[in-house]
Amino acid sequence: MHLLLRTPVAQPPAAVWAGFTRQLFIDLAPPAPQLRLLRFDGCQRGDVVEIELHLGPLRLARWTSLITEHGELANGGRYFVDQGQEVPAPLRFWRHRHLMEAAPNGGTVIVDAIEYRTASPLLDRLLYPFMWAQFAWRGPVYRRVFGQPT
Repeated sequence: MHLLLRTPVAQPPAAVWAGFTRQLFIDLAPPAPQLRLLRFDGCQRGDVVEIELHLGPLRLARWTSLITEHGELANGGRYFVDQGQEVPAPLRFWRHRHLMEAAPNGGTVIVDAIEYRTASPLLDRLLYPFMWAQFAWRGPVYRRVFGQPT
């Protein structure tokens, strides 16, 4: 299943790239399930991000992603890709491309391009609204951190 969200922001791609920090990762977390950040190496190839998902006092799952790619786009944009190494059930596959595309107004369009799979195409579709909501939550955070586009 594929999910694509686009968020225009005011800052240029290099500034947005530099802003993808441990603190931004924490700020982007939706209210539920809660996450506990165990490891955040960064957003470059070979870096690892590891979290635990919690619902109240209950630990639901661990999620570990490896940054498999990072680089510059032809138009001055930037990108990195995280690939799930250990993903929570019912997920079996996870790839998240983070694109920071240069916008004509000097800003950036942050693109969250996500591919996920479970054991069932039906379950993939049933999870879609939940996945969409988890990542739509990021738009206002991106605009607060990187500014409203003009």
